[in-house]
Amino acid sequence: METPQNQAVFLLGSLHVLKNNAYPLAQAINEAYSQSQKVVFETDLAAMMDPAVMAKMMAMGLYPEGQTLFQNISDEMRSSLKKKMTDLGMPKEHFGRFRPWFMAVTLTALELQRLGFSPDYGIDVHFYARAGSDQKEIGFLEAVDFQLDLLGKMNVQDQNAFLGQTLKDLDVAAQMADDMLKNWEKGDTNNLYAILFKSFEGYPQIEHRLLGRRNIDWVKKIEQMMAENKNIFIIVGAGHLIGPGSVVALLKDKGYKVKQK
Repeated sequence: METPQNQAVFLLGSLHVLKNNAYPLAQAINEAYSQSQKVVFETDLAAMMDPAVMAKMMAMGLYPEGQTLFQNISDEMRSSLKKKMTDLGMPKEHFGRFRPWFMAVTLTALELQRLGFSPDYGIDVHFYARAGSDQKEIGFLEAVDFQLDLLGKMNVQDQNAFLGQTLKDLDVAAQMADDMLKNWEKGDTNNLYAILFKSFEGYPQIEHRLLGRRNIDWVKKIEQMMAENKNIFIIVGAGHLIGPGSVVALLKDKGYKVKQK
């Protein structure tokens, strides 16, 4: 993206989990990183791994002693969940106290791990390590606590919807993950949008919470960064950069010139 000062702001859509054979990345990506003085991530990845933060997330993700997830969801969802937990080797006595949002995140992580995907190879993790090693300036769009609250402070209805959405996606996870990767590598934003946003059909409140309202906030912060008059490399989840209401669409609406490399 070009700014009035001929400053370049590079936007990279991240896949947060990848296979180890996804590297090396395309030349255009590495060139954009090399040309940038500052690298910006959704949040501080190192802080997310802090034991205190992980303990807080666990506390937010568990029902009080004596309550279980199975008591708080419909019969249909309970049946689907128990089947998926069995498939993934998740003992109900160990995971039964997980709240719906925490169960959804855990199921997704375990299913992707089973398919050979790992956050260790995610785009943001890759560049976070590189930026630290290269001593580049690092910035963040959101505080860690904000990211925890995104899921942890969902109301009960939205949590159940999120779990239902996740269980539906996991039925086609293998094909969906491979298709996403292929289209991401090709830079095919139309097909990537079709894959990613199909999962949000019927869940507009989840899409708004996880994507829509954050995109609006991020555009404001990106505009503020332009005053720094330096090339900036911004890495966010790919879903934030494609389709109506995306960061790219909102920037174009404001008159900025955005082109895909």
